[in-house]
Amino acid sequence: MMNREKEQLFDQWPEAYDQWFTTPIGSLVKKYEAELILDLLNPEKGEVILDAGCGTGIFTLDILSLGPKVIGLDISHPMLTQARKKLKGSRFGIVLADMLHLPFSESPFDKVVSITALEFIRDAEAAVKELFRVTRKGGTIVVATLNSLSPWAAKRIAEAKERHSIFEKAIFRSPDDLRSLAPVNGAVKTAIHFQKEDDPEKAVEIERQGERRGLNTGAFVAARWEKK
Repeated sequence: MMNREKEQLFDQWPEAYDQWFTTPIGSLVKKYEAELILDLLNPEKGEVILDAGCGTGIFTLDILSLGPKVIGLDISHPMLTQARKKLKGSRFGIVLADMLHLPFSESPFDKVVSITALEFIRDAEAAVKELFRVTRKGGTIVVATLNSLSPWAAKRIAEAKERHSIFEKAIFRSPDDLRSLAPVNGAVKTAIHFQKEDDPEKAVEIERQGERRGLNTGAFVAARWEKK
């Protein structure tokens, strides 16, 4: 997709995106995705972290709560406007830019995270290369995207064809696909083992079982790498 296409794709989505996470099942999705991200990223006070593709800042808030300074980057101005309102008063700055062309010098960040943005970038390897470039030596890179091995992927693709949703443009990748994008080995985990239609109380137990079994079919797949 060209830049303007990507901008338009997200420009109408800020309100709907945030509202989804206030639903009973959406709030569970948010809880388990945030827990996985924080476990892999381990944000610490005093660090400077880039949140590439930060959207409305829905996950940025959790990162900020642990004390680092965060720069939120996104290609959509409406998304960043929503994030700035939500995170007003926090150690948070915004940058309007494309993940494939990060407007930063070499290695200014202690850690870099990108959450559910990679699925809208065809050249994922180039995007991950940019994330590595702006991370200091010994720093951490965490990337999370939508898992092609999950039943959620098939349903989202089918729904997109019927309703012409944002997922028409999404590229779903497997844990192995994600793992292969970086020049170093990394840890890969998945979350969200329940389905959108599941009862929230039952979903909690389903998630526990999926985590205990180490399933690679969760809807949300995240990788953690260390820059050598």
